[in-house]
Amino acid sequence: MAAKNHRWKVYRSGGVDQVALQTGEDLSHLAELDPKLWIALSMPTRGIELDPRTLDVLDTDKDGFVRQPEVLAAVAWTRTVYKDLGTLFDGGDSIALDRLVDGPVLVGARRLLANLGRGSAKAVSLADATSAEKMFADTVFNGDGVVPPEGAEGEVRATIEEIIKSHGSLPDRSGKAGVDLARIDAFFTETTARLAWFEQASSTVLPFGDKTAAAAAAVRAVRAKVDDFFTRCRLAVFDARAATALNASDAELVALSSGSLSISSPEVAGLPLARVEANGVLALDATTNPAWQARMADLQGLAITPILGPRTKLTAADWQSLVEGVATYETWLAAKPAGKVDALDVARLRVVVAHEAAVREALAKDLAVKPEVDSVSDVERLCRYQRDLCTLLNNYVNFSSFYSKKGGVFQAGTLYLDGRGCNLVFEVTDAAKHGAMAPMAGAYLAYCECTRAGGEKKTVAAAFTAGDVDNLFVGRNGVFVDRKGRDWQATITKVIDNPISIRQAFWSPYKKLVRSIEERVAKRAAASEAEAHARLEAVATKVAELDKGAPPPAAAPAAAAAPAPPAEEKKGIDIGTVAALGVAVGGIAGVITAIMAGVFGLGAWAPLGLLLLMFAISAPSMVLAFMKLRRRNLGPLLDANGWAINALTRINVPFGTALTDRATLPPGAERNLKDPYAEKTRPWRLYITLLLLLALAGGWYFGKLDAYLPQQVRSTTVLGASAPAAPATEPAKAVTKP
Repeated sequence: MAAKNHRWKVYRSGGVDQVALQTGEDLSHLAELDPKLWIALSMPTRGIELDPRTLDVLDTDKDGFVRQPEVLAAVAWTRTVYKDLGTLFDGGDSIALDRLVDGPVLVGARRLLANLGRGSAKAVSLADATSAEKMFADTVFNGDGVVPPEGAEGEVRATIEEIIKSHGSLPDRSGKAGVDLARIDAFFTETTARLAWFEQASSTVLPFGDKTAAAAAAVRAVRAKVDDFFTRCRLAVFDARAATALNASDAELVALSSGSLSISSPEVAGLPLARVEANGVLALDATTNPAWQARMADLQGLAITPILGPRTKLTAADWQSLVEGVATYETWLAAKPAGKVDALDVARLRVVVAHEAAVREALAKDLAVKPEVDSVSDVERLCRYQRDLCTLLNNYVNFSSFYSKKGGVFQAGTLYLDGRGCNLVFEVTDAAKHGAMAPMAGAYLAYCECTRAGGEKKTVAAAFTAGDVDNLFVGRNGVFVDRKGRDWQATITKVIDNPISIRQAFWSPYKKLVRSIEERVAKRAAASEAEAHARLEAVATKVAELDKGAPPPAAAPAAAAAPAPPAEEKKGIDIGTVAALGVAVGGIAGVITAIMAGVFGLGAWAPLGLLLLMFAISAPSMVLAFMKLRRRNLGPLLDANGWAINALTRINVPFGTALTDRATLPPGAERNLKDPYAEKTRPWRLYITLLLLLALAGGWYFGKLDAYLPQQVRSTTVLGASAPAAPATEPAKAVTKP
């Protein structure tokens, strides 16, 4: 509910009630204002005419929108910094130090000015704050908690580079790649565990010294296949019949013979490692499966010879000794800590772990200047609020910037097209959503694709709120000038038709009638032209055929009959058509006569009757336009661009008219209306006047107007027995005297 201890002022503009923000007290009590009285509750951080950096500062949760709690938080923070919150209404991006309360921001401002060599300055500006921000950004230690390799030397720098290689980096204020506390902790946790794991290695774990790893790898590569071989041999001891069954069958060998063979093919590798026999011994020669000979050679060179000595055969006992010899190593290897530092050997691990303290010391140096840098950031934040916060509030809590024609932050610029300058232009960020919601705004919209040199493109929607729409259609070109003064080539790609004004709606039926007549006449003329061309082509074809082969003299009479007009040409003067035209003309004349008779029958009220007749024709269009213009509002257009509009932001006719500038001559301009190249126009007014006089004369002649005229000028009085409307007189009868 609204605060009881503060008296809010509410004003109306453009048919919309809005809360006025005029004093520091208004801003101080803003948190107490009912949210339902705010015009907007959310706005996007892009696509509006405010500094994006300011909007990013306001957007504390970084979701791309400035919401009501974030606006209130900005006002509340500013209140703790200023002695008088009304200072925000002064605008500008410069702040006098004597207007700040004693606190971190004032201390930071003084420190900033001192660092810039302007310790005696009485005010701090946004330029000062951004200069200091750049100064800190260019230093190695800038308080952002990120240490680049340039912040250290020697092995410490190399260690930071190792952290970046294994755990990645993030940019610091200067844009240099560096490491933060999270990456430092993760790196040294992994390297310490990895080094401890290496330290566990002993003569038991590495029974063959440096050759243990290679021997274990060679055993691991063939273990499953060798185990399979000796298991088969033991089964052959168990049952002599198994020897035959466990070797490759004839069917398997026949199947292999039917295709192209390769040593590496799965079919060959799947055969037994060697011939299976009871108590068999694995010969380390060419009698082993060809697919495994290379790996068996590695086993012999890396494990058997170094551990068991030279061998040409391998018994089951020898194989068991090899497996047991590397078992401890395999167990130790399985306990290897997981992490991203596999590329570091034990010697390198010892070096980087030894420099952990130095790396953390470099991070501590960076964080030591954080309070100073934060104070500069707070000064920059305050300067941005001083310049932009009131503008934002006047486009958020209320829309005073828009309704006072100072330019709302959502207005993208001006579209110049068809002799008008449309100031209500929106940048379209989501064409599908905008196209779905825009009709609900009730405004006449023209969507334009805008382009600039270099391939830059954007789409805007311009509201036409004054003038006519006769010359607005897809394909028309104009020029769009954005708020930065850059001009774009604009082409209409889509229109949403809605009334612009009551005046336009009044004339709309007559314009539609004229347009319909013009279209029908054009279609009829085109059809007649096509028909005439077809007839001429038919005649030309017949003449050409006669010229190709001259007929014999005897055929002359028949040829003479050929040029006779075809039956189709006689259709042009068909009696039925003439009769229909006569009926149509007579009907039209009758209607006109009846209308004019009714109008002029009103006597002195005839002009009023004519006006009422025109009004009756235009009334439906005017009523529909009135209803739509009453619903015309800004909300759907802004909602389509990501705003959360909380009120009915109407655009009434007077305010809408002010949003579209029409072409006017400069004050004091001299205008010469004499055009030496003016077209000679037909006297249509004279023709229409004569037609009306003719209709009136006909109506008078036939007595249609006698009921509305004085006795002296009626047709029956003036024309007497010659008047068509005079009653027929009966012939006198002869009287016979008795």
